[in-house]
Amino acid sequence: MGTGWSLSSITTSWVDPVATLGAGTMTALVPDSVMTALSLGIARRYVGREVTVTLQGVPVTARLGSFRVRRQGAHFESRARLTGIDWGGHALEEVTAVANGVRLVPGAPTRVRTAQIDLEGRVALSALLAQVNLQSNLDWILFAEESGLIRAEHRHRRLTALVDASIADDVLRIEVIRARWRGLPVPGRYLPAPVIPLPPLPNDARNVRATRDGHVVRFTLEIPMLSSSFDLTQLLRLIG
Repeated sequence: MGTGWSLSSITTSWVDPVATLGAGTMTALVPDSVMTALSLGIARRYVGREVTVTLQGVPVTARLGSFRVRRQGAHFESRARLTGIDWGGHALEEVTAVANGVRLVPGAPTRVRTAQIDLEGRVALSALLAQVNLQSNLDWILFAEESGLIRAEHRHRRLTALVDASIADDVLRIEVIRARWRGLPVPGRYLPAPVIPLPPLPNDARNVRATRDGHVVRFTLEIPMLSSSFDLTQLLRLIG
């Protein structure tokens, strides 16, 4: 593209003439150079820096590690890697967000729609347990052991347990490895493996899986179709 390219010069020409076309058709007609320019402009300005956005009304602050956009047929796919995330007080070490089926609808403002967003990331086990312990209706206090397993202590009974847990398709499965009551071991036949359906996530998101890897929990979430609007001219001025 050379060193003298201008984001404004290559994007303003396509907005008005195709403003009345359908979203899928419009996106198929968007020059790849437009999306490349937007991707490079955003990456050049924000990669390596801390950014703050609002997601479902909650502020999210993170450092943008990488960002790119590529065409997939008539649509686009965007991929962003974030580190050091603070999601409304919830700390996450790293998240990779992949927006699939991205479509642009020109106009004032420009609209962007995604068919699905896949989130893959990791969170420290200790940070996750600290958030769980804040729940006022929980009968247990949870601690991260040196081994990476979870020690559960009942708030009102002299009952402790060493457990592990995983999530698959919005269902939490708990494996009780051993337990003690008043210091005495509880026989294995009295240690059920609870299966707990998780409450719905905001915006119909889905817990695909979450597994413990040492002192880290790796997770995958799916967020269904989202739609938002932005001021293209303002964005171009910002990243140009």
